[in-house]
Amino acid sequence: MRLIQVLACGLVCGVAGWGQVARVVRATGEAVLSVKPDQVKINVGVVSQGATAQEAAAQNAGQMDAMLAKLKQALGAAGETRTVAYSITPNYKYTQGQPPVLTGFTASNTVEATTSDLSSAGAIIDAASQAGANNISNLRFAIKNEEPVRAQALGEAARQARAHAEAIATGLGARLGAVRSAQEGAVVAPLPLNRSTADAAASPTPIESGLVEVRASVTVDIELLQ
Repeated sequence: MRLIQVLACGLVCGVAGWGQVARVVRATGEAVLSVKPDQVKINVGVVSQGATAQEAAAQNAGQMDAMLAKLKQALGAAGETRTVAYSITPNYKYTQGQPPVLTGFTASNTVEATTSDLSSAGAIIDAASQAGANNISNLRFAIKNEEPVRAQALGEAARQARAHAEAIATGLGARLGAVRSAQEGAVVAPLPLNRSTADAAASPTPIESGLVEVRASVTVDIELLQ
């Protein structure tokens, strides 16, 4: 784990409290941590066509069952699946000046495959595509337990915010008093990778996990004392 970027900014303003206006300094610190992921998530789905909604649903169910069997085999004990989207929608043909004509239905079923074995990502994609998956997207690397990294990033951002506030106070010939307020924000940004079914036809599929960025910001209002 390494800190790759730290930013901070600040301003002086006034806030009302206890019947009087106190001078405060507002400062913001931002930190960005790069960490190795310990999970990979892939959206895998089957899209099917049918003359009726029932036909499209039945065809999709059969294709999905076959694909899921191969997908779960590729995931092994280290992986799991969950449904993230299912839909049946009508298809229309549009001609200018004419009412739309119903041409059939599309059934779509998508599951999210998750595994802690990062090296198996390519094999999972290949197994799913070879078993009939025709919608593979939103491959992303993530952190299973984000809280420790998030807390570290927030702590670094808070220290930077206070350090900047102290620099402003020193420049104004003042010193810092009590912290009046603090606001935080943190974002874990996994690395996305979308993959079309045309690309998925090639095997084996090389996948590099890279790093995951954890961004945090803290804004503080601290009283200025003479």
